[in-house]
This record gives sequence, structure tokens and C-alpha cells, in this order.
Amino acid sequence: MKRKTFLRLSSALATAPIMQKISLIPSNERLKNWAGNIEYSTDNVFYPTSAEEAKTILLAKSNLQSLGTRHCFNTIADSKHNLLSSNKMNEVVSLDADAKTVTVQGGIKYGELAPYLQEKGFALHNLASLPHISVAGSCTTATHGSGVGNGNLATAVTKIQFIKADGNVVTFEKGRDTDFEGAVVGLGALGFISEVTLALQPAYEMRQFVFEKLPFSVLGENFDKIMSAGYSVSLFTDWQGDTINEVWVKQKSDETNNLSGQADFYGAKAAATDMHPIAELSAENCTPQMGVAGPWYERLPHFKMGFTPSSGKELQAEYFVPKEHAVDAMMDVKKMSDQIGPHLFISEIRTIAADDLWMSPCRGQDSVTVHFTWKQEWDAVKKLLPQIETALAKYNVRPHWGKLFTIPPKVLQSRYAKLDDFKKLVAAMDPKEKFRNDLLNRNVFS
Repeated sequence: MKRKTFLRLSSALATAPIMQKISLIPSNERLKNWAGNIEYSTDNVFYPTSAEEAKTILLAKSNLQSLGTRHCFNTIADSKHNLLSSNKMNEVVSLDADAKTVTVQGGIKYGELAPYLQEKGFALHNLASLPHISVAGSCTTATHGSGVGNGNLATAVTKIQFIKADGNVVTFEKGRDTDFEGAVVGLGALGFISEVTLALQPAYEMRQFVFEKLPFSVLGENFDKIMSAGYSVSLFTDWQGDTINEVWVKQKSDETNNLSGQADFYGAKAAATDMHPIAELSAENCTPQMGVAGPWYERLPHFKMGFTPSSGKELQAEYFVPKEHAVDAMMDVKKMSDQIGPHLFISEIRTIAADDLWMSPCRGQDSVTVHFTWKQEWDAVKKLLPQIETALAKYNVRPHWGKLFTIPPKVLQSRYAKLDDFKKLVAAMDPKEKFRNDLLNRNVFS
């Protein structure tokens, strides 16, 4: 295994002065996640502003977990002991115009990074629905955008730097290190992500079109065509009735099949005004539509950086199935529409290209996700999730690591062919299990 280890802490480093500079929230103010359904299990939350401060904390604590923008809906980023937040490590480190890469601190949000890249004439290959999430947190959980030719956000990583539990800094570089594909989607188990290097491409403009009431009946013969109609395409449905509520098509401005002026899309009708994925809500928070061209980072996400995204108070679950089974999987879910409907805000169907990252749900398969934005009715949702997972089990369904799921650990582990290699990598990086927590121990290491 090739890895370059460097920046060993000097024995002369004075711990006390640095620790005094690091913010520790008051003990009576426990953090919650973005949606408010998770209260973190400790009030010992540290906010380092540099790698040196992070290393000092790591050496002083026996157990902790990294915390990003708190957008996970489960406890993958929780700890009963200490939390090490990347919130204040949110700077651009360098941009290499010749190599077309940017290196950033792990805590930077995509909505903060994107305008900087646009100003320099560059763009990322994809963005998630929300620009509010951090680069490190998104990549380590294999969070994704949409598009038949687009890998998840982690596939843009060309180099990733961890501060290990022993204070040493380790980098994994694409094409150089044999364990690179295991390190990128590390689930928070390898160490604290201090820097990430991302591949870039020239900046581009996009147009966004929304169509309403796409008949379910057209999916069988036209699913691939529909999902390939733009650079990124999303279907929004509440599973009620015979139509999909909305189709969002995001096209690069130079695409030849421009949908400007097109009134009909496989039986769906062009929206007369900007829409929210949940049609009853105002589109004020959403990125511009109606075919108006704009920068990539103002069209690829569904929601604007300056607003509360989605519905706010919600729960989320998401399941990945091989793309060739997409329509069958959707129809299996639709059979449950009566049970799902009362507890659901909206579902989103997206495509993601295959990758080779060991713990990515898209490893080795072009995938489609069935995403659920639930009302905060956990008693009902926790009964529905096993039913949905059972219906999708024949497709070897994989859940999003940062969202809600109830798939038994043994079943989940069987769906990751490189799991044993990942465990060996984790053991080498963190032999004393400093970065373990209950969710990881139960679902990955049990």
C-alpha cells in the first residue's frame, strides 16, 4: 500500500495554548442536525480553524467523530464522546489552472466554493440538490447529484487528506495509491478530512425546464430517453394517481436538443411558472427555471444557497437500485402508494453513473435512486421503511449512508464486495477505533 505520511506533530507543540483558542460550545447547548430529528449525543463540540488545532484535539481525545454541515438524517456523524466540526475549516487552499483542480479545506460548502470557481472560469461536474452541504461530508457519504453520465460528488476527488487518530497526516491520490478508491467514501471511519482536491472543467451555463404531470404509463418504453433529455434530470412524485408530479430537466446551454419553447414532454406539459418540488410550496427558494440561462451552480441545485432548502422540518430516506431495474422498482413502490401517501412530502427519482469507489452505493453499477422526503412522523416512517426495503430487496438495494434505513447489517454488508478491504484499510488508519460510533459498528463492522 503506497501512502505518503507527513507532517508528524512536533513533540514540542504546546497543547494548552492551542486548546484555549478552540471553541467548545456550552454544555447546555446540544446541537441538532439540519432537520432537527437528531440531537447529537454530546455537547463536547470542537471547532478547529486549522489542521494543527485539529491534530491537537485528536491527540487529546480517545474517541470522537467528524461533524460537517449536519445534513445527515441518521447518526453516522454522531458520537457519545466528542465531535470535531469542520465548520471553521472552509477555505480554498489552492487552484491549479493547468491541472484543472482545486484543493479546499474539508468544511467548505459547495455554495461557497462554486462562485469562486465561476469567477476563475471553472466548474464542477455536478452538484447535489442542496448547495448547503460540505465537500468532505458529501464525498465521504457518496452524496450525489443527477445525470446518466454523472458520477456522484465523490467521483470528482483526485486527492484526499486525512488527519489520523495519532495526529499524522495521510494523503491518498488517484492513480498513485492503491487504497484511494477505499478512502474517498470513508464514512467518517478513517480520520478527520482536512483537505480535498477536486477535478474541474471549464465553466458552463445551464437552462432549467419543468414539466408537469408525466404519465407513469410512458416510463416503460421511454425511461432512458426521459432521463437522458438533459445533463441532469429529476422526477418528482407523490406516488398518487397516474402521473408523475413534475419533471425537472437541466440542460447545458449548448446542448442541441434545447427544450426552449417545447410545450409537451412525453405527455407532460411545460410549467407556466417556476415550481417547487412540492407544488404547494412557493418557488422562491428554488433555482431559476423557465429556460432562463445562468451559471452552472445556479441551476444544478434545486435550491438557492441563501434560503432554507426543501421543506425544512422533514425526514429523508434514499435507495439505490441498478438503472436497468428502475421502472420495475418504481412500480413496486407505487403499489404502496396508499400507505406512503399520508406521510410523504415528495419523492425524487434520479440517475447516477457507476463508479469504482469501494463503499459507494453506485460502485460497479449505473444507478437510479428512489428518494423519499417524509413528514417528521418517525413512528409511521420507521414502519414503512422495512416494507419499502423488502419490496426493493430483489434489486440488491443499497441505502444512502447518511439517510434513514433499516436494512439488517448482514444483508447490507453482503452488498459491498470490497467491504473486507475497507475494514483492513480502516484498521490500518485507526487501529484504536477512535473514529468508531454506534452506527458504524452496527452496520459496517459488526
